[in-house]
Amino acid sequence: MITLKNVVLRRGSKVILDSASVTLNPGENVGLVGRNGAGKSSLFAMLNGTLHEDGGEYYIPAQWKMAQVAQDMPETEQSATSYVIEGDVVLLAAQAEVDAAELSGDGDRMAHAYMDLYDSGAHDAQARAQALILGLGFKLSELDNPVNSFSGGWRMRLQLARALMCPSDLLLLDEPTNHLDLDALVWLEAWLKRYQGTMLVISHDREFLDAVTDVTMHIESAKLTRYGGNYSKFEDLRAEQMALQQGAFNKQQDKIAHLQKFIARFKAKASKAKQAQSRVKALDRMEKIAPLLAEADFTFEFKEPANLPNPMLSMQNAYFGYPAPEDAPEGTPPTVIVQNVSKSVLAGQRIGILGANGQGKSTLVKTVARALAPIEGEMTEGKGLNIGYFAQQELDVLRPADNPLEHMIRLVKEVSAAGKLGNQPTREQDLRSFLGNFNFGGDMVKQAVGSMSGGEKARLVLCMIVWQRPNLLLLDEPTNHLDLATREALSMALNEFEGTVMLVSHDRALLRAVCDEFWMVSRGGVAPFDGDLDDYQRYLLDEAKRMREEAKKSNNSAAAPAATKKVAASADAASATSHFDAKNSSGKKDDAQRRQQQSDAAKPLRKDLEKIDRQMLSMNSEKANLETLLTTSRSPAEIAQAGKRLKVIEADLAKLEERWMEVTEKLEAAAA
Repeated sequence: MITLKNVVLRRGSKVILDSASVTLNPGENVGLVGRNGAGKSSLFAMLNGTLHEDGGEYYIPAQWKMAQVAQDMPETEQSATSYVIEGDVVLLAAQAEVDAAELSGDGDRMAHAYMDLYDSGAHDAQARAQALILGLGFKLSELDNPVNSFSGGWRMRLQLARALMCPSDLLLLDEPTNHLDLDALVWLEAWLKRYQGTMLVISHDREFLDAVTDVTMHIESAKLTRYGGNYSKFEDLRAEQMALQQGAFNKQQDKIAHLQKFIARFKAKASKAKQAQSRVKALDRMEKIAPLLAEADFTFEFKEPANLPNPMLSMQNAYFGYPAPEDAPEGTPPTVIVQNVSKSVLAGQRIGILGANGQGKSTLVKTVARALAPIEGEMTEGKGLNIGYFAQQELDVLRPADNPLEHMIRLVKEVSAAGKLGNQPTREQDLRSFLGNFNFGGDMVKQAVGSMSGGEKARLVLCMIVWQRPNLLLLDEPTNHLDLATREALSMALNEFEGTVMLVSHDRALLRAVCDEFWMVSRGGVAPFDGDLDDYQRYLLDEAKRMREEAKKSNNSAAAPAATKKVAASADAASATSHFDAKNSSGKKDDAQRRQQQSDAAKPLRKDLEKIDRQMLSMNSEKANLETLLTTSRSPAEIAQAGKRLKVIEADLAKLEERWMEVTEKLEAAAA
């Protein structure tokens, strides 16, 4: 187990932990939460040996192997597959021993070295690495591409795959979801649920934490507190604690009154019904999240739009994509990503845009935001349309060398030149005050954006959007660098927003709280998605399974021609040497022998299949019993033991399912 006893940890003059004590049991999955700057990453640095405690003591079993995601950007011409395989340090050490043994000429040493190499998984290392790469959203055609050929976000996915490739007893994950789309996130959750070691994860995605953790550690005011349960359970317990201090809720009373007034006023009007329903959802969650909002760096709201055109936007037979590069040969056609879109965006809609990685979600949003021109078709904007656009990469709209005040002054000039200034504040002092509402006060208004953290950049983009008083919000992954408290503040602000929202996000809590309907961008088109996010997650898992099966068939097809030629050549040779014997043989006798051979070949496979079925039935029964046990009141030791056993069973069941598929395919082949 991991123990911290009266640990003191400092970064410079700042005290990160003060007399912190906690115990983590083997096999526990722990979510580490706290405000930005509370010291979560510093605690990770202490656990991995980068930082040393300034007082007290902590213990990690010496034999435990540790894995974590490297934070540096990889620079190498290695293929993606080779780079990820090197994450398996046990395999690398075994391979090094094989090389040394061969040079020594010692037969015994070589025998042991090769056995260790096999035991370390050398026979399936490539398959394991490629399964990780594909699961994190890469295409089959990219497995052998050089690491340097990928963008920064995709290289960080390779760093994550490399960490997962490493056999470990302790896995440290610091914001693993930041560079992932929802399809890769769903896959990662499924993978981590099968992980059998001890895991500590820092994340600002509440549904991800709920899915993969069973213990929560909270850092606040240099204190470390352990809570049994996932993030939602922690939030409930913390809300109960803070409810005893009524002052934490006073801050929210005016917002509750505002929401109730809106609901009472508009819920009977058909034109406002959906917006009123959104406020009902916000009100239901208000008391629960009030303590968290009290911790937020800032809270904000969108001003009421000057007007609400309806429809906001109309698309007729529109094609979205990218024009041919400037250096491309003349006549090179544009790249079409999404085609033949005919849809309208109405006032008050709250649309979540779903779709697997690479299907064109961001392309759609960029085109609506006017950052890209449609390749074909018509896009008609409503009179007075005012778009607030949050780009997936904040630097798409921010200038690294400029400071926040310069960004606001330039924004005023751009809006004024477009004749859309309205009554927004424009004097420098007014702009400074406006920035102060988003925690850009004092020297920060003069700080270059390029030196700011991701969360600070996101805050500046939100500040610029709010100032413009938009009536259509286009948000492409707005939560990537926001902590949990600020995400809740954004969720509440969006629910109170009077205009239209189009949202792309892998934060399912935000999608559930804000969106009333979903559009699916898939296979080159856009269509309504009839279902909720749970249905969508099942769809993603089914799609991933289908793609794996197609890839498997593709690999089998590639190997088939050579095998077919070999069989054909053997058949030709046999035919040439035994033509007369074959002519005189009995066809019925051959058929009977062939059927007997098929039956003999299938018999052990059928027995194997029956055995697997029995094992799966037994394990599923034990799994159900363990899951029931975990819901009852038991001692910590019993719960820990049951949790570890449940993980083992889930892993064994996954292997049995794969074996079941293999045996079934062999049976089908034998019958054919």
